[in-house]
Amino acid sequence: MAGFTAFFDADVLYGSELRNFLMHLALMGLFRARWSEGVHKEWMTRLLANRPDLSREKLERTRRLMDMHAEDALVAGYEGLIEGLRLPDANDRHVLAAAIQGQADVIVTRNVRDFPPAALEPFGIEALHPDDFVLHLLDLGTELVIEAAEGHRESLRRPTKTVEEYLAMLENEGLTQSVAILREYMVAG
Repeated sequence: MAGFTAFFDADVLYGSELRNFLMHLALMGLFRARWSEGVHKEWMTRLLANRPDLSREKLERTRRLMDMHAEDALVAGYEGLIEGLRLPDANDRHVLAAAIQGQADVIVTRNVRDFPPAALEPFGIEALHPDDFVLHLLDLGTELVIEAAEGHRESLRRPTKTVEEYLAMLENEGLTQSVAILREYMVAG
């Protein structure tokens, strides 16, 4: 198992492209992925509200597969920590509480400003944007990140994607710096 733990906020699990890429990365063993039922509820509720074409059953299947494939990812027993935490948005306290309970080193979130360093430092946690998180992973194990990206791209069936289409998809998810590095390996390779 990897030497550090990443807790995923709901906003990085909301879109299937980023969620699936993060899952492929997690399965490479570079880090230990964590999330909570509260996070699952948040991304699923928001997605169902914005995408009437999706069904709760389909999202429940996705949730079950995530919980099954990422060993010991589901954090429980954090609820008692919530009240004592202070964040700019009180609705984010459940994320920090679960990250603390799950012994996370980082919270991967698009909303880094909602998790200020002063609130996280006492717990030894840092908030990272997904792009910065992937850059960190590239430093730890470039070959494994490339392998995860290729595996993710090859898993896409409806429709399949060329390397350039795949990289454009990740860029659209906000992984601009990471894609610049991935492009060097995936296009040239």
